[in-house]
Amino acid sequence: MFTSVLIANRGEIACRIARSAKRLGMRTIAVYSDADANALHVRSCDEALRIGPAAARESYLVIAALIEAARKSRAECIHPGYGFLSENPEFAEACAQAGIVFVGPPPDAIRAMGLKDRAKALMEKAGVPVVPGYHGDQQDPKLLKRKAYEIGYPALIKAVAGGGGKGMRRVDRQADFDEALESAMREAASSFGDDRVLIEKYVSSPRHIEIQVFADRHGNAIHLNERDCSLQRRHQKVIEEAPAPGMTDDIRKQMGEAAVAAAKAVGYVGAGTVEFIADGANGLKSDGFWFMEMNTRLQVEHPVTESVTGQDLVEWQFRVAAGEPLPLTQDQVPLRGHAVEARLYAEDPERGFLPSTGKLAALEFFQGDGIRIDTGVEAGGEVSPYYDPMIAKVIAHAPSREKALDRLADALDRTIVAGPRTNLAFLSALCRAWDFRAGNFDTGFIDRNLDVLGAVPQKPDAAVIASGVAHLLEREERRVAARRDPEMPASPWDATDGFQLSGRRDIAMPAVADGKNVNVRIAYGPSGPSVLMDGSAADPAARVIESEDGVFVLRKGRQTAVRLANFDGIDAEHQDGDGTVRAPMHGKVLAMLVEKGAVVAKGQRVAVVEAMKMEHALVAPGDGVVAEVTAKTGMQVAEGAKLLSIAIDEKKES
Repeated sequence: MFTSVLIANRGEIACRIARSAKRLGMRTIAVYSDADANALHVRSCDEALRIGPAAARESYLVIAALIEAARKSRAECIHPGYGFLSENPEFAEACAQAGIVFVGPPPDAIRAMGLKDRAKALMEKAGVPVVPGYHGDQQDPKLLKRKAYEIGYPALIKAVAGGGGKGMRRVDRQADFDEALESAMREAASSFGDDRVLIEKYVSSPRHIEIQVFADRHGNAIHLNERDCSLQRRHQKVIEEAPAPGMTDDIRKQMGEAAVAAAKAVGYVGAGTVEFIADGANGLKSDGFWFMEMNTRLQVEHPVTESVTGQDLVEWQFRVAAGEPLPLTQDQVPLRGHAVEARLYAEDPERGFLPSTGKLAALEFFQGDGIRIDTGVEAGGEVSPYYDPMIAKVIAHAPSREKALDRLADALDRTIVAGPRTNLAFLSALCRAWDFRAGNFDTGFIDRNLDVLGAVPQKPDAAVIASGVAHLLEREERRVAARRDPEMPASPWDATDGFQLSGRRDIAMPAVADGKNVNVRIAYGPSGPSVLMDGSAADPAARVIESEDGVFVLRKGRQTAVRLANFDGIDAEHQDGDGTVRAPMHGKVLAMLVEKGAVVAKGQRVAVVEAMKMEHALVAPGDGVVAEVTAKTGMQVAEGAKLLSIAIDEKKES
């Protein structure tokens, strides 16, 4: 076994790898960018080395910097985690050239499976069923459009070098193909440095089922059962579980054998995941699943497999990389109970799941029977705009699927996150969604049920706002009391009980909730003031967290920022007019699609901003003429930054 490991990653996966490495007696070496100098993964390791500025392309994606860090720290091996360079064959080769063991598959296996078109051709030769489509080398847009028409709509455009939904677009009509292709190719080039795509038939009721495979250097290859990853949003997994609902022993055996055949076809070594798409319209069938791709690394959702098998997959990776044989044979792989994982993200479901960044004013996880938390942040830390906005993975294990979902929902309900907005309430609603619990779901489930799941703009929570104002009034009273001179006699003018000769006093108090002006009523009675918002009283069960200029109030997984109105001045800079287009989050301007003087129509795309590895198209708020353009392509912009303004044609608007 190795004596030391450099972990070429960050966040929760770096912390996760460090735990297993330390248990095995290894010295752990972290790397960090300027944005991560005080990150949890840095303190979780025995040593840490800086590798560059905040941007990933200048730090975590710089092979030379990682190799130099490994040399400097005398690391025997490098574990790439997932994402970043984990599936980069050049990185694996650079490790070998430097005499450092790469904890992953051989470079040739990464290459064989890294390009989806070649991987599908290879799988066809190996007898593994593949999705119908065009996987050729020609990339002429007219040819691709014709192939999509021949395959039939709906069709999928997928980046050849893609993964995680990047460079992937579903197209339902021939008329939408050109714009979807342009967007997919641009995102593919940005994410992978390769804009080539392939075209596939879109399965109408798709289930995303993947098989965890493992192979060693002694010719052994097995699978460790399946995971169902069908609950997705924008092709990004949200909830994963093992085993897959509706899976039979026979179908598991067939899918497992196909996955092992795929691994053997490329001479695979280490941990990998073979992903299949299954037609879930009428239940899983032996002739109703097809190979999609193989991820030549550890998966984000590996904890559910660890939960139902009782195995440490990171330990397996280290042992295989050290030349040891697999710890189990195929018939020894257990399958005990059911496990479900939810990805807790800093994002706002009510605003189209826009990423949310900032300081974590509070972060508390529920620790209970059958609950596991994998995280890379802590209270007081930052959710950076430079990387994926995952806060944690919450995993529940129980004897049955129903019990596991109950445990997960309860753990999510008891989780406290304040500062950035999160998908906590959304995840809890998913766990309790009747159709999902009944097994009636596919990859389109979330998009079809956004309203039911609360992923649409919600009305302000009146009781929460009242709770926030009540807390702020109490805080202000304590502040005033602390400033009083104890040597001075009490004055009736210092009283804050709202007394007046005409009886009970009832006043309006202006406040700000989530940036919007609101009015609450404060009634002063014999027992003190009571706060009402639209007739709703403060909820004593709401959790109040202090912030710099107000409070965060949490209830049922939803956060509301509350502060008292400030009468010192008016922030005219951020008072949007009807024609102002602003950045919805911190990110990079990928494209400014209009120039000053351009005539635009309401709903027309005028700019594209990229944040947290996702593209967000911004549209004109009305018909008019572009009066000012203040941003440029390639510029980094902060949330709320003005990109352009449009002189709205009032006649058309009226």
